[in-house]
Amino acid sequence: MSSLAPHAPERHAPAHRGQEDGSVGELLSTVASDLQLLLRQEAELAKAEIREEATKAGKAAGMFGGAGFAGYMVAVFLTLAAMFGLANVMDLGWAALIVTAVWAVIGLVLYRRGRAQMRTVSPKPEQTMQTLKEDMQWARHPTR
Repeated sequence: MSSLAPHAPERHAPAHRGQEDGSVGELLSTVASDLQLLLRQEAELAKAEIREEATKAGKAAGMFGGAGFAGYMVAVFLTLAAMFGLANVMDLGWAALIVTAVWAVIGLVLYRRGRAQMRTVSPKPEQTMQTLKEDMQWARHPTR
């Protein structure tokens, strides 16, 4: 219900031009809100993907920690057994030195293998990167 009289003059451009401006304005507004929604969704996808990978890595690290401790205990007792076994053949000091050298070689091999495997880890959220590329291509050419 307008309080304007029926004979009040129009204060805007002709009707067909106002409709075009409104349509273009509405279109731009829709595109902007869709783009904001898309960017928010991509950010949420990236967060979820990173969170999921971090959870899996954390669980694996915990298991590696437990396995590492158990392995450490086994290594200590095997080292002592080997050292005392060699002590029956030679001086205890030399037996300890030989066992230490063996452990040094084992440590070096494990370090190199771990370093090589760490280089294969990808911290990037691959799925998010791919969808962002697709979104950028669509944004450049939305009619294709």
